Amino acid sequence: MTGPQPATAYTHGHQESVLRSHRSRTAADSAAYLVPRLRPGQALLDVGCGPGTITADLAELVGPTGRVVAVDTSAEVLEAAARHAAGRGLSNVVFEVADAHGLPYADGEFDVVHAHQVLQHVGDPVAVLREMRRVTAPGGVVAARDVDYASMTWYPEVPELDRWLDLYRRIARANGGEPDAGRRLLSWAREAGFAEVTASSSNWTFATPERREWWGGLWADRTVDSSTAGTAVAEGLADRAELERIAGGWREWVKAEDGWFAMLHGEVLARG
Repeated sequence: MTGPQPATAYTHGHQESVLRSHRSRTAADSAAYLVPRLRPGQALLDVGCGPGTITADLAELVGPTGRVVAVDTSAEVLEAAARHAAGRGLSNVVFEVADAHGLPYADGEFDVVHAHQVLQHVGDPVAVLREMRRVTAPGGVVAARDVDYASMTWYPEVPELDRWLDLYRRIARANGGEPDAGRRLLSWAREAGFAEVTASSSNWTFATPERREWWGGLWADRTVDSSTAGTAVAEGLADRAELERIAGGWREWVKAEDGWFAMLHGEVLARG
């Protein structure tokens, strides 16, 4: 176990505008780099599981004999995750409240330890990776994937989106996180003591009318109705009027027939 960690706050929060995004995630679009390493019968820990859609996919891949434990800091979101898993008929996954800085599990308890979009939000990502390493069995693998906000790019060049990106990065750092985590995963994993680290990357692209409406619409909502918005106002980084203007910029981007948005994610598979 590790000692006290720097204070952090989950930048996004768990409002509906946020969970709408998280519920869309699957192992195919968010953990493809890990999927070939999964086998039936493995014990898997999913750290920061959120609403559990990726967790459920992973449980199917290691099932029916494999065991999955999924943890998050929010009991409320874990209840939703458990309902999702039950709705898919999964009986090999349990959901528990836990802090990634001090995982309540034995050394070497899991064959696979996975974290998606977690390390960007924690106070000490290297300490979390050390904890993930500690609970991984010899020969097992730790898998982590995080976005790199500075890599985000789009067209048309809507000025409000430039302000949105700058503001989000400021808010994330005010909360004790690192929004450009993707580029740092390899370095963090090496600092955490892993003997072997394989780094990769993948991206999400939003360019069809349906994808553009979904992505831009949820960020328009999140800009004014999420923990991000609350922090922006409380820290004096933006007022409500500016947040409304940024949301309007997202809606303007959605309407562009040639609108395009892409974002890069860093990934690591770490052993030893």
